Amino acid sequence: MSSTSFSVEFFPPKDSAGEERLWSAVEHLKDMAPDFISVTYGAGGSTRDRTVRITKELTERTGISTVAHLTCVGSTKDELNQILDQYSASGIKSILALRGDPTGGPSAPWQTTLGGFDHASQLVELAAARETFAIGVAAFPDGHPASDGDFERDIDVLIAKEQAGASFATTQFFFEAEKWERLVHRLRERGSSMPVIAGILPITNLKQLKRMGELSGIPVPASIEKKFIGYETDPESVSKIGTEIATELCEQLLASGVPGLHFYTMNSSHATMDIAANLGLHTRGSR
Repeated sequence: MSSTSFSVEFFPPKDSAGEERLWSAVEHLKDMAPDFISVTYGAGGSTRDRTVRITKELTERTGISTVAHLTCVGSTKDELNQILDQYSASGIKSILALRGDPTGGPSAPWQTTLGGFDHASQLVELAAARETFAIGVAAFPDGHPASDGDFERDIDVLIAKEQAGASFATTQFFFEAEKWERLVHRLRERGSSMPVIAGILPITNLKQLKRMGELSGIPVPASIEKKFIGYETDPESVSKIGTEIATELCEQLLASGVPGLHFYTMNSSHATMDIAANLGLHTRGSR
């Protein structure tokens, strides 16, 4: 496991109660010594200012490397440069450059911002020109909604991002190891050397999972849905089953040589900590 990175992702809270929950999760998870922590934007760039602030505070409080999200949505080139300036001044050395989701979600029509960008590769180029950031990008094992099932189009986009200056990719969440394996295999066939970190979403809430699946277009395999039959109104059992499913996925990915596991925590530490314990990662912080 020493060569496989472990990382966690949070989203900016909307109120003081949410912020308290966030910092509680951070305190629990930082003891496991994640290699980095990332902080998201909301749909349509709605949490940009909070993302900048929370990312800065995470860096200051934990001393752990922080990856800050940056999206094209709703921002001009000048505004994006200002955000990069803020990140740089805060000591942030890595960003995740994304096109971002329109306000209506991934499947909503894209709205161009006058003076802004329409593609993540343009954002990668902007950040890469500074020669001060490590730049990550998104990958989609189940396909990007805008690609309409064209797998080769997704590969073309990833290659373009790498050529523009990206040095790693982190995937959207997925449930079948074969999807990650297929993506990486095709990238390697195309000459890419970019590491592809696997994004893991522990299933702890079936309604939330369904909503996220609808927004992102990511199917939940029938074999997984069957595991929850009869437990829909039992949150504890749902979380336990979800943890088992995620643990099995991680074990399969590790056996396939995944370079990193990135957990979408939903600002809660419990499921991620349970999975990490199952994988033997819970002792990292004591090393």
